Amino acid sequence: MDYVARLRRLAINDSRLDADPADGFSAEELDPKSLALVRLAALVAVGGAVPSYGAQADAAVSAGATGGEIVDVLVGVVSIVGLPRVVEAAPKLALALGHDTDDIEPQLAG
Repeated sequence: MDYVARLRRLAINDSRLDADPADGFSAEELDPKSLALVRLAALVAVGGAVPSYGAQADAAVSAGATGGEIVDVLVGVVSIVGLPRVVEAAPKLALALGHDTDDIEPQLAG
């Protein structure tokens, strides 16, 4: 299905959107790394939960994303979602990447 057809289905809230994702309605043109990074950005925007960050960070790393690219997602969305939302997301993402967040404040102070 071409992008125009998919866009039309979204625009009219086609009832088939809730059906089986195998119905041909999925991200077709994004590579797995880009899709995982976009999904991380969406989690920041909606205030996602830690397990969701874990799943998407794992998907991004598995697809070849570096820690720097993942942090760039946070930096890249500040002007869109606001600094408070990014600050809220940063510890969740740090945990998802396997970093201990207990030592963040002492490092910032020293």
